[in-house]
Amino acid sequence: MTIHTPVDATTFYTELTVRNRGLVPESTQRRLSNATILVAGCGSTGGAAVDPLVRLGAQNFLLADNGAYELNNLNRQHATVGDLGRNKAEVSAARVKAVNPHAATTVLADGITASNVRPLVRRSDVIIDGADVTERSGWEAKYLLHEAAAGVGRPVVSGYDMAGTQYVRFYGYRRGDRPFDGRVTRRDLDADGTWDLLRRVVPLRVVPLDLLEHARRQLGADDSAMPQLVHASLLFGAVAARMTLHVLEGRPVRRHTVINVDAEVQRPATNLRTALRKPVVAALALRDLAALRHREALDD
Repeated sequence: MTIHTPVDATTFYTELTVRNRGLVPESTQRRLSNATILVAGCGSTGGAAVDPLVRLGAQNFLLADNGAYELNNLNRQHATVGDLGRNKAEVSAARVKAVNPHAATTVLADGITASNVRPLVRRSDVIIDGADVTERSGWEAKYLLHEAAAGVGRPVVSGYDMAGTQYVRFYGYRRGDRPFDGRVTRRDLDADGTWDLLRRVVPLRVVPLDLLEHARRQLGADDSAMPQLVHASLLFGAVAARMTLHVLEGRPVRRHTVINVDAEVQRPATNLRTALRKPVVAALALRDLAALRHREALDD
């Protein structure tokens, strides 16, 4: 069926998802079409999940981001030069509508805040956590999000793109659980830096060697922006979309999913050398971090 003019929502959705048949059960497709998905942070991770979700058949989105696209985002994020300066959630909403004009989108250009997080989480069936972990404000929003999700029992899919590795952490919160399964508390959030907070939620075993080496070089630097690559960011979209289907079906989901693109395309000998070197670099990174924190404590 070729659509040249707008058609009713039911006909459109049936044709949009016709190629899913045989792979996505009808009952699951129906749940996805009715589900409300909150995407908190529409940049490199959260933004990567929007496109596959809408193409899979999701059509009710809450899109939250208080940031605007900058030129340095274009190496990995779903934006063009024409989007520079525009709010990321607004651009994501336009992308949803460009695929499915019948989809419902709510844009929250203030991002996740203390005043909006609870009603947003209550409205959501699945939460995609793409909050920025490179800045203090991003961690504040991230904690609010997980605190609210744990309080009412909403599932959260969190993504961390690290060099050539995508690490996806699934939190199947039940009502009353602790945010981040207790790995990060409000006290930690107030006391720790961004690298320390990342170390609490991302297992050292999944951090790639090249990022560990970068972290050592950047400890204590004022311009310690985390490098990110497009192939790792795009992986989050694929994993998050698949996880969302599992959640809506009530199927078990892995707590930890790790996909290392570099390891998949490199020769075995290279991977072996990396594996042998990584424990040494990891130990040095932890030592350097401890030394930095000690110096900061003395300065205080």
